[in-house]
Amino acid sequence: MSTAKQTTAAPAADDEETVLAEISGMLRTMLDEYGLDDLEIAVESRFMEDLELESIDLVTLAGSLQARYGRRVNFAEFVAGLELDEIIELSVGRLVEYVVGCLKAAEGS
Repeated sequence: MSTAKQTTAAPAADDEETVLAEISGMLRTMLDEYGLDDLEIAVESRFMEDLELESIDLVTLAGSLQARYGRRVNFAEFVAGLELDEIIELSVGRLVEYVVGCLKAAEGS
């Protein structure tokens, strides 16, 4: 009988592909509630223009991000640092880059 521990390698949480999949899942859940489950979510998708999300939806997304990543990712702080036109044009890819950067920074501290 072996006493060696089995460990399963989890995908790196700071991997862009993993983060994109997780954020896409959060957005898919939100879009499903509006009956917009046929919208494609890609890195170039803009929250307001392409995904038809409103500012209140960004608050919901902030809650989902906090639930998943904890204090390592502060979406409110990220948005507060943007100009209005940058918020309007915010894309999934830009958010993914921000989250990955936060996760890598937290790893290094």
